[in-house]
Amino acid sequence: AENLGGEENVARHHARGKLTVRERIARLADPGSFQEIGKAIGGATYEDGKIKSFTPAPEVAGVCTLNGRRVVVNGGDFTIRGGASDAMPYGSISRGHSAVQFAMKWRLPYIMLLDAAGGSVRTFEHIGRTYAISNMGGTAESAMLGMMPVVAGVMGSVAGLPAVQACISHFSVMIKDTSVLFPGGPPVVKAALGYDITKEELGDYRTQVYGSGAIDNLAENEEEAFSMMRRFLSYLPDNVWQMPPRIEPTDDPNRRDEELLSIMPRDRRWPYDPYEVLDHILDRDSFFEISPFYGQSRIVGLARANGYPMGVMINNPNFLGGSMDVTAGAKTGRFLKLCNTFHLPLVYFVDEPGFMVGLKEQKKGIVRDGARMVHITTQTTMPWLTFVISQIYGVSGQLNLRPTGMHRRYAWPSGNWGSMHIEGGARAAYRREIDAAPDPEAKRKEIEQRLKALASPFRTAEAFSIEDIIDPRDTRPLLCDFVETAQKVLKTQLGPVMVPMYGP
Repeated sequence: AENLGGEENVARHHARGKLTVRERIARLADPGSFQEIGKAIGGATYEDGKIKSFTPAPEVAGVCTLNGRRVVVNGGDFTIRGGASDAMPYGSISRGHSAVQFAMKWRLPYIMLLDAAGGSVRTFEHIGRTYAISNMGGTAESAMLGMMPVVAGVMGSVAGLPAVQACISHFSVMIKDTSVLFPGGPPVVKAALGYDITKEELGDYRTQVYGSGAIDNLAENEEEAFSMMRRFLSYLPDNVWQMPPRIEPTDDPNRRDEELLSIMPRDRRWPYDPYEVLDHILDRDSFFEISPFYGQSRIVGLARANGYPMGVMINNPNFLGGSMDVTAGAKTGRFLKLCNTFHLPLVYFVDEPGFMVGLKEQKKGIVRDGARMVHITTQTTMPWLTFVISQIYGVSGQLNLRPTGMHRRYAWPSGNWGSMHIEGGARAAYRREIDAAPDPEAKRKEIEQRLKALASPFRTAEAFSIEDIIDPRDTRPLLCDFVETAQKVLKTQLGPVMVPMYGP
């Protein structure tokens, strides 16, 4: 079994710059911790009662530890018929199914190291027939998402069923120069649609990380991918019945960085770096971003405050002004469900100008996707803290605060808000008055100035439409206090949660 697909196939695999599945597990796991399940599964030929040859199943599965925590890992072996998922129709499927069942019964995180070409027509000759497709495996894999963390590494050429499995996960990563992902490769595209395309053009990181967002993160090499998997899991519990793990903090929870007083420009047209905002508030070097190249107007990720793990969101004004388009909405919705499933408190630093407008986003379905975001937000139950650091406008602005459960909202003095921006709103609401004026442009500016005089956040606070306006330097102490307090609430929420996969 340890010979995998044979010396020649292993050498060809290495020549592509790829590790074998056993080498991958050895690099990922704590040294010496891997315990294999079903090592003898495969196909053997016998002569005079003795084994003449043996072809192992095209995957390796078992249990290991990552930083001392036990996980289940299942990896595809591309050196055996390209890791075809039906290369060993009975043994292979039962092995993968056993790994899933083991993770579910023992309530352990599940890691897939995908490097497989899916089904193959060669199997028809091998078994002497075709076979009807079922979805028994997909049912179990989908059920896992509500119980324990599922991580997918796209380690090579991944097609068919393994490509779908990559997306049935909470976090996925692919390798920049060696990974491709698609339901059907170039030969299938040629047969179905009649044009030629390379596998890189069809499904490398440019398509799947930057374009479709099907894969969350991009690693430069396999070692970095393993590091991302370990780090992602470090913020999450083993399962939904356990609390997210705290680490001993090394950062003062009462730290008050003076830079926060001037980090927001007084002229709202000027840019700022949202990552700097996070650096001054979260535990130092604790932020782990998810899907950084997709839906870039919203930054999401995992971090810690006083050692406690939590989810973090902040608008990115350097992309689409921070407004939510369809891609940012898809990323945000998925992230909210992750935090809710694993009982992570959420902090949102808001600079939301509203849903992205214009014909392009309309054709993509921004109205329906916006409604879905509102629906998902209202269904979440994890503790939620909001800091309004700049603007909240329109329907998308509603997403700064979940109206039920444990929540709190603060605003910086730089906050401004409303149902619509004054500039565009004045033109719409006062159109007749503006058009009838001797100088319409001067009249528009006069009306806008009149409305802006009412836009002070302190006027809003007087009416208790915003709860508190704070010194920005107090943000970290308030965050750490909130997350500490949230732990008691989270303990009452342990177990599976029901958040609809799709909204309206």
